[in-house]
Amino acid sequence: MSQIPELNNAIRLAAHLIKNSQHIVVLTGAGVSKESGVPTFRDTMDGLWAKYDPQQLATPQAFQANPKLVWDWYEFRREIVRKAQPNPGHFALAELEKRFPSLEVITQNVDDLHEQAGSKNVIHLHGSIAQSKCFYNCQGNPTLIDFSRIDWDKTSGPPPCPHCGRWVRPNVVWFGEILPKAQLEAASQASSTCDVMIVVGTSGLVSPAAQLPDIAKHARATIIEVNPDITPITRLADIKLEGASGVMLPQVLEVLSNER
Repeated sequence: MSQIPELNNAIRLAAHLIKNSQHIVVLTGAGVSKESGVPTFRDTMDGLWAKYDPQQLATPQAFQANPKLVWDWYEFRREIVRKAQPNPGHFALAELEKRFPSLEVITQNVDDLHEQAGSKNVIHLHGSIAQSKCFYNCQGNPTLIDFSRIDWDKTSGPPPCPHCGRWVRPNVVWFGEILPKAQLEAASQASSTCDVMIVVGTSGLVSPAAQLPDIAKHARATIIEVNPDITPITRLADIKLEGASGVMLPQVLEVLSNER
């Protein structure tokens, strides 16, 4: 446990509220994955990629203008994600789900580190970088493609869609695109029905995910923020655990275990 009395009290109060909750929702952002060595969106822009603006690469227009450039950047990011392992924060959330089966994780992250740690109820708002789909969704939205089965010249850019012969792209949400309807509806429904929302490692700046804590607050849920930084979520938070999720969440679990 932390040696700071105020923080210890906040951890104990968070554990108490979680213990007595009926429906917990967890909203996670880039900070959780960063603790596993996955750089944030802008942090990936170093080395060979330093001269590019990520907001100029992660758009449908950028892909159409230079599909090879965008595909290569995402392959670079995929390789980073492939090497990453879940951190104690991921494992703590998976353990919470075992104790509270109705717990749902809403994540803005495109990796599968929550699933690797054991979380089952995960809503991916921004898609999955491990998946690819036809750029034109020629067989329905999304038309997922396993490009490992496609034989193509990997130095030429993205693989062709086996159905229509046009480009395959990462199955992630780009700037200017709307979030998947089913995932957004599920996230909004979860946020409006929870009694505790734990907001972990998110800047609170990316919409519409940034509105989910407001939805939960309007529904009278208790907001617990886990973040070393002050964010727009902080004003909504009933409890602020000022630290990394890999440090704070295991301490909450420890208190829960001692209370049982």
